[in-house]
Amino acid sequence: MRRELPTPHFSEHAKAWILDPQVVFLNHGSYGACPQRVLEYQRHIQEQMEREPLRFMGTELEPMLDQARIDLAGFLNADHEGLAFVHNATTAVNAVFRSIEFQPGDEVLTNNHEYNACNNALRWVVGRACGGQVRINTASVPFPLNSPDEVVNAILDAVTPKTRLVMISHVTSPTALIFPVERLIRELSSRGIETLIDGAHAPGMIPLDLKSLAATYYVGNCHKWMCSPKGAGFLYIHDEARRPQISPVVISHGLNSTRTDRSRFRLLFDWTGTDDYTAWLSVPEAIRAVSSMLPGGWPAVMQANHRKVLAGRDTLLRVLGGNAPAPDSMLGSLATIPLPDAIHAEGQPDEQLKTLYDEHKVRVPLISWPKHPKRWVRLSAQLYNDPSQYEYAAAVLKQLLS
Repeated sequence: MRRELPTPHFSEHAKAWILDPQVVFLNHGSYGACPQRVLEYQRHIQEQMEREPLRFMGTELEPMLDQARIDLAGFLNADHEGLAFVHNATTAVNAVFRSIEFQPGDEVLTNNHEYNACNNALRWVVGRACGGQVRINTASVPFPLNSPDEVVNAILDAVTPKTRLVMISHVTSPTALIFPVERLIRELSSRGIETLIDGAHAPGMIPLDLKSLAATYYVGNCHKWMCSPKGAGFLYIHDEARRPQISPVVISHGLNSTRTDRSRFRLLFDWTGTDDYTAWLSVPEAIRAVSSMLPGGWPAVMQANHRKVLAGRDTLLRVLGGNAPAPDSMLGSLATIPLPDAIHAEGQPDEQLKTLYDEHKVRVPLISWPKHPKRWVRLSAQLYNDPSQYEYAAAVLKQLLS
């Protein structure tokens, strides 16, 4: 006989979002969720654009983008001249890989926790644009693990004298780990090795100081933990001398512009054709909106979400059994919990996931890692989540897995 499931509730902060009250949304990490105040701000700019498109695109857009970029740079502690808006972190990764002039014999190092889309971009460039003369190496980082030292050792042990570039996630997508990128960047830079940090999850989840971090390239999303509208990401290039060497995925008028009041980097990235730029322009409002939700501003938001995901993780471990696969210090607002192996064949629909979504309305990803049938459940924590939602998700998973 099945036990009665607990009743899930949203937190008091949920009123700032327009999330479906019938859905237990524990998957902020995949696509984010934009507060209503920010959506209304974006709609206001869209109406401004549509009232007089020529004036908006030709006269108003550029200074608005400049200010939005300055505001984002302040949030990231970055040099605004080295910062460019893009649609998402994957776009920025593609721009970097396609722009680097790899030489035959160069090696690029990734690792087994990296995001599939970014690894695919690397494989495409190496296999097609570089004629297969550049080698991809993959470091094997253990998981579960007990210390950031295990990450550092695994990645540095995979470096060779031919390593040109290392791609590392700041926060890994499948395993939800904060990688010790500060230590890795320092060590790799001392060896003359470039670094591409995939910070898709980091902005708004953990404090960032991109000037001090000094990665060669840093990419990130604003639509995840910063809660901007979808389609807002960025590329940051620390070294001014490198900026002219990187081009956007889409080349437009900036390539042969005769303007001298703006850098080549600005001219190439700030206009890639007619588009809806309002997600980028709404980033400062997202920064203000989320900061206003707790008295302590962004530091308090990050701390609250960190505590919440730890409590949610512990709830699932208590109900489902098992041990925490990583120390608390390596988690931000995401956590993964091991589950029993998948019972469906590889490539076939996961009926347990379908029941979780369709019948119980729990939105949480079940992730195969490192490959099928091994799987994990990845929890997110945002201000709108309530402890009762994790209790409910744990009870549903217990029921489905029994």
